[in-house]
Amino acid sequence: MARTMITTTDNPFNPFTQYDRWAAYDEKECGYFTSSYLARIADTSPDFSPEEMDREIESACDEICKMDLRMISPLTGKEVGYVKVTEE
Repeated sequence: MARTMITTTDNPFNPFTQYDRWAAYDEKECGYFTSSYLARIADTSPDFSPEEMDREIESACDEICKMDLRMISPLTGKEVGYVKVTEE
């Protein structure tokens, strides 16, 4: 099963392969705090298997994308949304 993550449409970094740069852009430069948002939506447990955890994270990513929330980028002033990305 492929792993899934959520990101914003303006973040140029890959949350799987460039996590530190991705998180710095997301949190320090833009103030989105996408990982924290995902953690609030995902119904996870330390008792979950890795597969169950992956499924729950993907489900939360789907829910966030379905809500189609929009923000204004503090860097560009343009509209930004959430998108789901899959680890390749």
